[in-house]
Amino acid sequence: MRPAFAVGLVFAGCCSNVIFLELLARKHPGCGNIVTFAQFLFIAVEGFLFEADLGRKRPAIPIRYYAVMVTMFFTVSVVNNYALNLNIAMPLHMIFRSGSLIANMILGIIILKKRYSIFKYTSIALVSVGIFICTFMSAKQVTSQSSSSENDGFQAFLRWLLGIGALTFALLMSARMGIFQETLYKQFGKHSKEALFYNHALPLPGFIFLASDIYDHAVLFNKSELYQVPVIGVTVPIMWFYLLMNVITQYPLRSSAMRSAPWSFDGGMFILLTVHDMSFVSALICSVLPETELPIQLVPSWGGQREVSAAAGR
Repeated sequence: MRPAFAVGLVFAGCCSNVIFLELLARKHPGCGNIVTFAQFLFIAVEGFLFEADLGRKRPAIPIRYYAVMVTMFFTVSVVNNYALNLNIAMPLHMIFRSGSLIANMILGIIILKKRYSIFKYTSIALVSVGIFICTFMSAKQVTSQSSSSENDGFQAFLRWLLGIGALTFALLMSARMGIFQETLYKQFGKHSKEALFYNHALPLPGFIFLASDIYDHAVLFNKSELYQVPVIGVTVPIMWFYLLMNVITQYPLRSSAMRSAPWSFDGGMFILLTVHDMSFVSALICSVLPETELPIQLVPSWGGQREVSAAAGR
């Protein structure tokens, strides 16, 4: 797959996927576990049928390496989705994850001994400023929108800090996973479809520990208002429809991101993968949905993103 096409699929998947994730999180902020489980299950079933050939095809990369990658991937996915339950607004969630640029560059320098051009360092600095301003303004919104009680406001702020910590941890873990995957591809060759399958199939037993929360939200989803699906005319609870659309739009996103991994540190392509983080476009989509705010402070981050994309070709 051509790099530009893969990045285009990531962009399209992100922009459509974020709408349904926002609709889910707005109604049930703690639904991250059931969303993650549904995404993993869908991709695992698809991969078992078409990539693993019903288990008859042997993996090109030894399972022990996938076990390490899966541990990191599962942790990143769960932590990112759970952060939405920690007073993290969707626009901030999207913008903050643009910090993957910074995490990738830092770990690339430390672990891979990479060096980048001055244009890329400047671009990363601009993105960092935008993220910092957005995060700072979000903190002010958290405290101002809390209860008039000083104690409640302080607790809300602490919960927000925990959410920022969770996103930071996920950023660093995701960057480390990308480096690990790159080394595997260099050693065993590129097997992106296989990696996509095992990264989603092997973690499924881990959801046993989240079964209670998943079941509780499934019950809540069943109680949501009914919705008639266009074209086919089937009536389902609307939350299940949102979840289905989130899962469907997530597939090309994850698939293309996995295919793009070999370019993540070469030729500046890792910078273009900021599309995956949707720092501006996805946040803008969230902002046009009712009851969702997009602070003007996001604009500096968008400017940084444009500089980063320009620097990628240099």
